[in-house]
Amino acid sequence: MPMRDECGVMGVWNHPEAPTMTYLGLYSLQHRGQESAGICTAHEDSLYCHIGMGLVPDVFGEEVMAKLPGERAIGHVRYSTTGSSQICNAQPFVRNYAKGQISFAFNGNVVNAQELRFALEQAGSIFQGTSDGEVIVHLIARETQGEFADRVASALNKCKG
Repeated sequence: MPMRDECGVMGVWNHPEAPTMTYLGLYSLQHRGQESAGICTAHEDSLYCHIGMGLVPDVFGEEVMAKLPGERAIGHVRYSTTGSSQICNAQPFVRNYAKGQISFAFNGNVVNAQELRFALEQAGSIFQGTSDGEVIVHLIARETQGEFADRVASALNKCKG
């Protein structure tokens, strides 16, 4: 049986080597998830993301890393506790919505995810995968009041777990 644990999440803010630091952090967290790896960077007003199935060194070569500019980055290595082990559930998620783009990486379980997902689908949301994290992304996208941090807090208040 392959080694399994829980997801690993890494973030770097305001550093010129953020993508490389995130790669190294994910490599150090590899024991927490071996199913998939992903990094999303932010440069100016754009997000750049690469995700793949497998171990960090297999997903990120020099050519891939060269295409991830930015001074901010988040990364994720996945061990699925909910949602299937497929590329559609690999993180970080990057989604476009009315207020721009969002990138999101998550470690944990949302106890009421199925209930929230059902309500979101009834309201018109379309999901690409089966993970709890994608439910949170949809909740954030539907919030309309306040600054981004306020919208995130409001969305997370709907989650249990």
